Amino acid sequence: MDYWLITSNQQSIKQLLHASSLEILSDFTSAEKIQFKELKKNHLYKDRDNKTILYISGVAQQLAKSHNCTAMDIANTLVPRFLATSGDVFMVTIVPPGWIYFELKPTYLASWLQSWVMGCSEQPGKMGTENTTPKFNNHNPSQIFAIQYAYARCCSLILLGHRQKLIKLREPLPDTSTTLWQPVSQEPIPWLNHENQLWLHDSTERDLLAELVEVVDDLVCSEIGDAVHWQKTAWKLSQAWEKFWCQCRIWGDVKINSPELAQSRLGLVIVTQHLLRYLLVEKLGVAALWEL
Repeated sequence: MDYWLITSNQQSIKQLLHASSLEILSDFTSAEKIQFKELKKNHLYKDRDNKTILYISGVAQQLAKSHNCTAMDIANTLVPRFLATSGDVFMVTIVPPGWIYFELKPTYLASWLQSWVMGCSEQPGKMGTENTTPKFNNHNPSQIFAIQYAYARCCSLILLGHRQKLIKLREPLPDTSTTLWQPVSQEPIPWLNHENQLWLHDSTERDLLAELVEVVDDLVCSEIGDAVHWQKTAWKLSQAWEKFWCQCRIWGDVKINSPELAQSRLGLVIVTQHLLRYLLVEKLGVAALWEL
């Protein structure tokens, strides 16, 4: 696993929420003198509606089965504790018959995205031309090409963004065949508008955002080692990026009239580049070429 997958400020959202759940439930069961059972990881899943980053927990239903309480009673007891420990990260609500909804706040999502934008600056990584060994022999050539193409397009857009002064990369730029470009940390992406809401609200932007969150969750939390699984994951990400790029412009009128939106979209490109590279090189054993 790469260094930028394990630093604390780049953890998966699901991992963060699961760790918080374990801590709170341990305290809860101790206070209630109830025997604590290890929380099942499948109590938590990400909602498919990409308008927001929403996780739904069925932990109250799990506990209700063995603790002689209703799920609503347990949820009403747990939610104030979640708000006390994670209220700056999630909006937490109860939905009958005892589901607990965790909606990621835009301010934290912006911070999370920025940590990925800066992920390569703490310890420069390779661009993807290292010697690679395919992880399995049944690659789907068309899917692999689509993934490599999306990665190469991300690289060219990032470099163009630097040249047009939308973002600032650390100079002098290294040889692009060997090293990832490093954004300057003093100039963060303006993810939020004056109302502390994300600039990104187009449906394809939201779909790509959700896919990025899901990929990180999968990388950190999944115990699946099958390269076929990771090819599908990388291909889905490349397709979400392609749809985003077809619908959401960065240059021209957008750059002139709404530079913050243009920069936010370019930020999504940077995060996508990081994750596509990791999936190609580390999970599939395929070169991540900065140009095709």
